[in-house]
Amino acid sequence: MSEGFIGEIRIFAGTYAPQNWAFCDGRLMAINDNQALFSLLGTAYGGDGRVSFGLPDMRGRLPMHFGTGPGLTPRAIGSRFGTEEVTLTTAEMPNHTHLLQASTTSASSVKPNNQVLAQPLVGFYAPQEAGAVPEELSPYTMDNNNGGDSHSNMMPSLGVNFIICTQGLYPSRN
Repeated sequence: MSEGFIGEIRIFAGTYAPQNWAFCDGRLMAINDNQALFSLLGTAYGGDGRVSFGLPDMRGRLPMHFGTGPGLTPRAIGSRFGTEEVTLTTAEMPNHTHLLQASTTSASSVKPNNQVLAQPLVGFYAPQEAGAVPEELSPYTMDNNNGGDSHSNMMPSLGVNFIICTQGLYPSRN
C-alpha cells in the first residue's frame, strides 16, 4: 500500500488494518504516541485532549463533507447525524383515506380478483355489481392503527472497512 497522508481515510476490503493504518472504529488513541495525527484531528471525534483523542467512527455511517453552502444544512466536522431506524408519528403521515367497497350480493368466490367484500356464503368476496357506485364507509367503521413500530431507514449497503493513516506523510497546506 502506498504511503498515505496522516489522517487520510481510505476504504479497505481487508479484514485487518495494514501497518501504519487503523480502523475508523472510534477508538481512543494516546496523544503521546500519535502527536502528528492528534495535531490534525484534535478532539473532533472524541477523547479528552489531554491524554487521548478519538478516531472517526465510520461503523454504520456514510461519510459526508462538513461545512456550509447555499441550500445545504451546516455540518460541523465530527458531527454525527441520521438514524438507522425511524418511527413515524401521526403528524408525519400525509392526510389520506382508505376506501372499502362492499356488496349485499352473496359471496361466490374465495379468491378476490377485482372483487369487493360481500356477505359470507362461500367466501368473503363477490363480483362488483355493474354500475355500482362505491360508497365511503363512515369514518367510525375503521380505526387508526398507530403501532408506533420503527422501520429500517437504511439504504442498500455493503460492509467494508474504513481505515485511517496513523503514520506517513504529514500533509502540507497549499
